Amino acid sequence: MMTNKSVNFRKIIHVDMDAFYASVEQRDFPELRGKPLVVGGDPNGRGVVAAASYEVRKFGVRSAMSCYEARKRCPEVVFVRPRFEVYRAVSNDIRRIMHGLTPHVEPLSLDEAYLDVTGLTIHKGSATLMANWLRAEILQHTGLTASAGVSFNKMLAKIASDINKPNGTAIITPKDADAFISTLPIERFHGIGKATAKRLHSMGVNNGADLRHIPAATLVQEFGKRGQFYHDIAHGRDERPVKSERTYKSVGSETTFRDNLTDDDELRLQIYEQNADAFKQMHQKQLVAHTITLKIKYSDFTQITRSHTLSTTFDSAESAHYWLDKLFSDIPRQLSIRLVGVTFSSLAPAAQLLPQLNLFE
Repeated sequence: MMTNKSVNFRKIIHVDMDAFYASVEQRDFPELRGKPLVVGGDPNGRGVVAAASYEVRKFGVRSAMSCYEARKRCPEVVFVRPRFEVYRAVSNDIRRIMHGLTPHVEPLSLDEAYLDVTGLTIHKGSATLMANWLRAEILQHTGLTASAGVSFNKMLAKIASDINKPNGTAIITPKDADAFISTLPIERFHGIGKATAKRLHSMGVNNGADLRHIPAATLVQEFGKRGQFYHDIAHGRDERPVKSERTYKSVGSETTFRDNLTDDDELRLQIYEQNADAFKQMHQKQLVAHTITLKIKYSDFTQITRSHTLSTTFDSAESAHYWLDKLFSDIPRQLSIRLVGVTFSSLAPAAQLLPQLNLFE
């Protein structure tokens, strides 16, 4: 319960871009504006929806749905292939705007981030005014709309950002939190997925008020450590800080083929393409890697990985080709292949490898 008036609540903003990939495509290609649009793979193959415009969402089309199903639901849908380089560039521009407000920015993906604006005095110290300023700046500099949620912790700020979507701001204050959480369906709680929601329903838990009445010990017994987290969020408690620096454990890229492949030359070409994409991402994050991993998924959905670690680092995408070839030659080939992926790990900041300045020269 939020009854202690002496508590100094944090001010957290969650910014979520509206149909990000699809909106970038509609911005860059005016002929796509107003049309039901899916950014994703081939609707005649195994493609999935990466993003759906608001025009196509009214047909029930959502991210991660098969493109085949999307076309069934909306026959006039327009499909475009994703342009991740463009999305990353726009995301970096948005990130710079956020850092112009506060250094305490935690990106969750290309299209959303948390900001901790506690203690800031600009915009009259109002997190709501800061959120609206962010949305206006993003629109002015990118031509894209964003939605924002404002609250005193990450969980509630993220939920709030969905309330007035698209292109809106919503606030959940400490005063309103208990009532809001009480009526919130279990499925809307961040961190509670479909499987967990199903188990909670079987326990008679359908909303926040129901969850609040389950003892913490019962939830821990049922869900392990996550049970304590569920108990806390039912009471509006989420102590997770906004982490302004993310530690990357790995950087990778993978692709699923429309048709299974068996030809070695075709497969090597696809592996090299994923390698180039993964290395570029790593370079943009100013990281270097000692380990490379090749991932293969077969036509029967079984998968296998092979890795190699260097004492030095991979200094270019091409420098990894020799080891990828060796790893690929070690992969059993009894079945055709539906997916390949390349991941770099054992990462370190590139700056650590720069030559030390000799102060005596």
